[in-house]
Amino acid sequence: MQGAAGAVPGSEGDDHATPAGSGTRAGPAPAEPRLTSLSHGGGCGCKIAPGVLAEILRGSAQLPVPPQLLVGLETADDAAVYRLDDAQALVATTDFFMPIVDDPHAFGRIAATNAISDVYAMGARPILALAIVGMPVGVLSLATIRAILDGGAAACRAAGIPIAGGHTIDSVEPIYGLVALGLVHPDRVLRNSGALPGDHLVLGKPLGVGVYSAALKQGKLGAAHYEDMIASTTQLNTPGPDLAALTGVHALTDVTGFGLAGHALELARGSGCDIAIDWGRVPLLPGARALAQGGFVTGASVRNWAGYGANVVLPKGFAEHERALLTDPQTSGGLLVSCAASALPAVCATFRAHGFVSAAACGTVGARSPDPRLTILA
Repeated sequence: MQGAAGAVPGSEGDDHATPAGSGTRAGPAPAEPRLTSLSHGGGCGCKIAPGVLAEILRGSAQLPVPPQLLVGLETADDAAVYRLDDAQALVATTDFFMPIVDDPHAFGRIAATNAISDVYAMGARPILALAIVGMPVGVLSLATIRAILDGGAAACRAAGIPIAGGHTIDSVEPIYGLVALGLVHPDRVLRNSGALPGDHLVLGKPLGVGVYSAALKQGKLGAAHYEDMIASTTQLNTPGPDLAALTGVHALTDVTGFGLAGHALELARGSGCDIAIDWGRVPLLPGARALAQGGFVTGASVRNWAGYGANVVLPKGFAEHERALLTDPQTSGGLLVSCAASALPAVCATFRAHGFVSAAACGTVGARSPDPRLTILA
C-alpha cells in the first residue's frame, strides 16, 4: 500500500491521494482532508477512559434482568448473550469509532473487523451485521464515504455475513462501525469471568496498534510497519468458536481500547483471581517498542493507566515506554484466552491453524482474591 514515492497512504507527502473507489477525474482532484485530521481520536483509542466509564455506568446493573439474559453488564464482557432455547443463544454487540488510518477502505475494514471480534470473543459465530454510519457530508466526498462502507462490507464478506441494514447521520466527525449478531450454544458461551486458578493465558495478536497509530498521525510510520498494522487490525478473530469447543478453555475476551493491562484486569475481576503477565513473552508488533521509546504514545494509553494503574503491580525499574505498551489501546486486537495447562497445546494449535502466527502463552491465573490484582513480571 505504498504511494509512488514509497510513503504510507495518507502520510506526509500523500495527503490528498485520490480516495479508493473514486475513479478517474478530469483535471486536478479537489483537496480533501485526511480522515484522521477530522477526528479527535482514532480507533479504540476513542474509548471513554475506564474510570470515567465505570462512574457513568454506576447503577445500570440495577435494571430488571430477564432469566434468559446469560451475559449482561455484570463484568463488562464483550457482548450481551440472550438464551433463545436449549440449543441456541443470541450474541449481540456494537462497536464504532473514528478513523485510525487515512485510507477510507482500510478504515472501514478495520472498524468492521473490530466490531465482529466481540462476537468471536464470546465463542460465537457471527450471523449478520447492521451498519452505524456518521459522516461529515460535504466535507468528505461521496466516493470516500462509499469506500469506507465498501471496506466494512469486505470485512463482513470475509466473516461470511451480510450487512442487513443500519443507520446513517450527518456528523461532524467520521464514525463507522457495526451492530454484530451471532449464535452460540448456551453451554459454549465464553465469558471474561470464567478463569480458574492455575490457568494459562494466551494472547492471539501482538500489541502496538496504538503506538503505530500515533506515529502514523505524525507521518512517522514506515511503509512496512503500516502494512503490519493493517494486517493485524483486519485479521478476523475467527479462532473464537473453535476455542469454545475445546475442553479446558475457561474464559475469553479480546484486547481493545483499555490495553492488555485493562482487559486482563477485567478478566481478573470478573473471575475473582489475581493474574500475572510475563512481559517478556508478550508479542509486540515489529518496531512498537522503539516507537514507544521515541514518544509515539496515545493519550488513551495515559488515561488507561490513570484509570486502573492502582491495581497493577509493576516490576522495579519498569520503563515508562514499556508501561505505555502495556496500556496501549488496541484497535481490533487479539483474543486473550484463559485455559487449563492441559488445553494449552490445543489452544496454541487452534490459533496457528487460523493463521495467528504471533499467538503466545504469556501469563497465568493466580489464587482467588477479593481484590484481584494484575502483576507484571519482568
